[in-house]
Amino acid sequence: MTTNPTAAALIARSNRLGANPKNTNYAGGNTSAKGTEIDPVTGRTVELLWVKGSGGDLGTLTESGLAVLRLDRLREMVDVYPGLAREDEMVGALDFALHGRGGAVPSIDTAMHGLVDAAHVDHLHPDAGIAIATAVEGEELTDSIFGHKVIWVPWRRPGFQLGLDIAAIKEAHPGAIGAILGGHGITAWGDTSEEAETNSLWIIETATAYIEEHSRPEPFGAPLEGFGPLSAAERRAKAAALAPTLRGLVSTDSAKVGHFTDAPEVLDFLASAEHPRLAALGTSCPDHFLRTKVTPLLLDLPADASVEESLARLHELHEQYRLDYQAYYDRHATPESPAIRGADPLIVLIPGVGMFSYGANKQTARVAGEFYINAIHVMRGAEGLSSYAPIDEAEKFNIEYWALEEAKLQRMPKPKPLAGRIALVTGAASGIGKAIATRLAAEGACVVIADLDLATAQEAAAVIGGTDVAIGVQANVTDETQVQAGVDAAVLAFGGLDLVVNNAGLSLSKSLLETTVADWDLQHNVMAKGSFLVSRAAARVLIDQKLGGDIIYISSKNSVFAGPNNIAYSATKADQAHQVRLLAAELGEYGVKVNGINPDGVVRGSGIFAGGWGAKRAAVYGVPEEELGKYYAQRTLLKREVLPENVANAVFVLCTSDLSHTTGLHIPVDAGVAAAFLR
Repeated sequence: MTTNPTAAALIARSNRLGANPKNTNYAGGNTSAKGTEIDPVTGRTVELLWVKGSGGDLGTLTESGLAVLRLDRLREMVDVYPGLAREDEMVGALDFALHGRGGAVPSIDTAMHGLVDAAHVDHLHPDAGIAIATAVEGEELTDSIFGHKVIWVPWRRPGFQLGLDIAAIKEAHPGAIGAILGGHGITAWGDTSEEAETNSLWIIETATAYIEEHSRPEPFGAPLEGFGPLSAAERRAKAAALAPTLRGLVSTDSAKVGHFTDAPEVLDFLASAEHPRLAALGTSCPDHFLRTKVTPLLLDLPADASVEESLARLHELHEQYRLDYQAYYDRHATPESPAIRGADPLIVLIPGVGMFSYGANKQTARVAGEFYINAIHVMRGAEGLSSYAPIDEAEKFNIEYWALEEAKLQRMPKPKPLAGRIALVTGAASGIGKAIATRLAAEGACVVIADLDLATAQEAAAVIGGTDVAIGVQANVTDETQVQAGVDAAVLAFGGLDLVVNNAGLSLSKSLLETTVADWDLQHNVMAKGSFLVSRAAARVLIDQKLGGDIIYISSKNSVFAGPNNIAYSATKADQAHQVRLLAAELGEYGVKVNGINPDGVVRGSGIFAGGWGAKRAAVYGVPEEELGKYYAQRTLLKREVLPENVANAVFVLCTSDLSHTTGLHIPVDAGVAAAFLR
């Protein structure tokens, strides 16, 4: 079906506006266009409104993200509007104004787009515009900066009444091109799509230029002694040391994934004298605080405070934050309010180090951090011209616990089984490791692919998904320093660690007399020592988080089965198998499960078999190398070839809540080898 030209122009305009973060934040704002189309039932021309639907993002908007409504029915809703006290009822009424299948769910701002007498309307959340909107002298600044071209609209919660207000302002000020919405953002309009976009950009650019020209030199106050940034290496080291405990704290009510940034804006804000006052005021734009909570948790210690001192203070601050948030909820909740959604912070600010942000998944966590940086820009602009004055607490609560916001949350898809969990898989750029990483990511986990070669690790991660899903890191598991760096990278990328798979391995098929000390040491260093180093580094994170976790060893049938020409490999696999039992006994008190998997005959896609091991094992058994997989299958009880995906399936099962009471177990994934039955 051909896209209506009006809708196509709207999508293009939306994508251009949304591509620049100066214009609006991720998933923030909405755009619309009015036009005509032939009604497929009556054959008559009808006036329609195309408007970005609820929850969509302007930068990536497609036709499926547009709500399509009949303008005649939308305008008739004015005659049945029951008043401010019942305006939420109008959102449900929008469903009865949809055209055809309707497209996306209409957003709360739909009325504004439909009722304003302009063919094209943009509602955006630019930092510069919100800075004016949250300044104490916002109304006076609007008049000084824009004259009569842009009109000040006092704060009003988004909804039908705000749509009526802006429509009235447009009618009363025919020369105006837009409005500053107090505490919120901007709205602009035009007779053509190009004119609306031009007007939107003019408001944003004019506000930006005015702030740059007229702002006081130090909007956040003088530099605060002792709160300046640490060196880049010191920041990362301290962040990695704090992250596990922080993640445990903010996951008190529900598991969170984290994001860390030491962006210059954050470090500058935290190094200035006014940052405690401003942080306590919280964010203002609804899009901001819905993702960041109304206030952050701020560590009130200088940059050079020790890790131990910082952790002790963070425990105290977190306890107080939860009490304060519960009190905030209790002050404003009514019997009709949704239940409290958790009292943990989503933004944690560490002077000299940076900012941690949290969410149900990596994208949500990253976007929360981006929104707080938006808020910092807003505070800088407002303080530079006036004083920052966000909307009051009661209004924030009314939006945060709005029934319509709750309905939006309820429409979100059910989380996948491993959502909120963070996995580190060694040797994961190929073979069994790659299959494991792929399966874990498919089930909702964030995955860190560790491998000897950084480029191949990053390539494997890119195949799985973007950096909100998987990243690749270089790690030689025999090197203690590299192992720790890999774990730190996981912690800084995703906030912590829940699931570790010791998969890295290699094999040399030699008889006892042919096996050299170097052969022995190489295999024991990679698999026995490597697994020990990875498990030890990961265990520190798991223990500090206090969230439990899983450590899984990819051992082998050879850990219990004696075969020829395999002494070094089989011995180190037996070492790994006993590490499972030892660590299960030691880490159980921390809720950490340790289990193993004993695969056999995984030929296809295997890096070990492709590296010469396959040819040598084929020679031992007297079969062609290309027939080795079939040979292994025929010697099993089930007569099935074992694939990397079969091992990945076992890893997934061990990580689910279905096996929450299982530790110290070895699962054979060998299609049935009686000689390797565990006794």
